[in-house]
Amino acid sequence: MSWLTSRVFRWAAIVAALACAYAMGAATGGTPRPVPARQGRPLLDDAAGTMADDAAGQVSRGELERAAIDGMLRRIGDRWARFYTAEQFGGLQSTMNGYYSGVGLWLDAMGEDTRIAGVRTGSPAGRAGVRAGDVVSSVDGTPARDLTVAAVAAALRGRPDTAVALVVRRGARTVRFQLVRAAMASHNVSVSLAADRVLVVRVAAFTRGVGREVRGAVTGHADRHSGGVVLDLRGNPGGLLDEAVETASVFLAGGTVVTYERGGARPERLDAEAGGDTVTPLVVLVDGGTASAAEVVAGSLRDRDRAVIVGSRTFGKGSVQEPLRLTDGSAIELTIGRYRTPSGRSLDGSGIDPDVAVNADRPPREAERRALTVLRGLLATLPTKDRG
Repeated sequence: MSWLTSRVFRWAAIVAALACAYAMGAATGGTPRPVPARQGRPLLDDAAGTMADDAAGQVSRGELERAAIDGMLRRIGDRWARFYTAEQFGGLQSTMNGYYSGVGLWLDAMGEDTRIAGVRTGSPAGRAGVRAGDVVSSVDGTPARDLTVAAVAAALRGRPDTAVALVVRRGARTVRFQLVRAAMASHNVSVSLAADRVLVVRVAAFTRGVGREVRGAVTGHADRHSGGVVLDLRGNPGGLLDEAVETASVFLAGGTVVTYERGGARPERLDAEAGGDTVTPLVVLVDGGTASAAEVVAGSLRDRDRAVIVGSRTFGKGSVQEPLRLTDGSAIELTIGRYRTPSGRSLDGSGIDPDVAVNADRPPREAERRALTVLRGLLATLPTKDRG
């Protein structure tokens, strides 16, 4: 690990406004011309056809249909609801399966800004000189302040060999880039060894296969991380819930990871697999960009007394979305359920407060240094037989 309806209501408002204008004599143009009835057609189809055929301004049927979708989405009051064209949805699926076409950036939230958390080596963004710490000002002319972090990420993705304009703030400077998207593997898990034999596992998003990669990293380096493990979930926007459960399983010996409530159905408990590492000292790094499935992992490990959480308060997204395909290959993503941590707590709107707080305005290295200090303290409390 971030549709059909918005503009129907905009149409309704326009039609109502025009009706009032004619009634008051404020709109002129002669006697209204009767429009032939389109018998047997659904109301929305009839309205879209009428506007596309007879409106003075040029507007395509597709634009009207998209407006209707956007209007309906606003009406249902689901802040996470999204509409994806067939092309966008195909790109989303590829991303969740570990592949995408984009420019090679990791993003996170910094207050109301979208910050570049990392730049993939050799990527279009890396070759152009985009830097971690840059703050996104606009993407293809759309101000970043009008977009969520997920929407900025979606705007940077697209077909290979297509261009995207990126403007960033770098200190007091404004820097402009014209990037050409490329196909690449997501590589959402990176592993490094820090001082004092500490294994650092960074998970950028919970795409397909991430849980297996985290397990391989931890078990494959068991003889090299006697100083503990740092699981870095900063800037992780979430992703696939089953991958989050598998990741938490790496550090748990069975038991509840998350409780999932779908509509009016009975809550479903998702459990960890047996046999996880329950001894190695563990710190989870989080920040304001840690959301959704990433919060499931952090919340479960904290509730189960398995990890110490270091960083700043997480985003607070305790809901699950599911894409529903439409006939032309496009999709509407709707909130279909909510989850709770093992203690029964909902994180929606509140997030996770860390055990060891690091001000969000501090450089990232500060949280990493604090995590290493906490690990040394945890290691000192272990029985001698469990150290190393």
